Amino acid sequence: MYAVIETGGKQYRVEVGTELEVETLDAEPGQAITLDRVLLVADGDEAAIGRPLVADAAVEAEVVRRERGDKVIVFKYRPKARRRVKKGHRQNHTILRITDVRLGSRSAADAVRKADRAAKSERQRLEEAATRQAAADAALAAKLARQSEPKKTAPKAQAKADTKGKADTKGTADTKAKADTKAKADTKGKAEAGASAKPKTAARPKAEATRSAPKTSARGSKADAAKGPAKASANKPKTANKPKTAARPKPAARAKAPRTRKDT
Repeated sequence: MYAVIETGGKQYRVEVGTELEVETLDAEPGQAITLDRVLLVADGDEAAIGRPLVADAAVEAEVVRRERGDKVIVFKYRPKARRRVKKGHRQNHTILRITDVRLGSRSAADAVRKADRAAKSERQRLEEAATRQAAADAALAAKLARQSEPKKTAPKAQAKADTKGKADTKGTADTKAKADTKAKADTKGKAEAGASAKPKTAARPKAEATRSAPKTSARGSKADAAKGPAKASANKPKTANKPKTAARPKPAARAKAPRTRKDT
């Protein structure tokens, strides 16, 4: 339900809980007042229009505080007369909070209170249902946790099982050690048998020619080749003096015959 009221020469649309700023009223903060100039009241599809006011209609409000509005600058002047006037103004206002809109026997505040109670009861009902559901979920989770836990065996049976497991482990270790020792002995015997069966071969004598051959360096051979044939001949070993052979006698000179001049 809402209404249209008139105050301070202005019209306002109001409903329960609305705060509005109106012209200054002669009332103190916290005081309850009634606005009787109601122009229209509407409730759902029904509406009452006043001519000019609605009969049996009223709006109740509470004064919240008093304050002043924004500053307004007023500037006046007259041309060609050197007249200038500048003034500032802040209007005083009263803040109202609407508490009820009444039309005959109907009241908007009662309807709002009923709706609040219904919403509160519905909210409480939902909260209670959620609490019950949470408790049921917690109980189910605890039950599943208990079922998933492994069952504890008796202490005697557990000790017997541990002793048996240790004995089995020890027997397995002894068997494995014996098998390893036997395998090592077999491998050693095979190795000795193979070594005894293989004949020893005599070492090959090294060639004496190879030992007695003088070692020449590559640097020396290159130097000798560079020095030329003279050096090579000098390096040759000296041989014994050969016996000189008798000189062959020179042939006797032939007597030259006198040259005769042919007569022509």
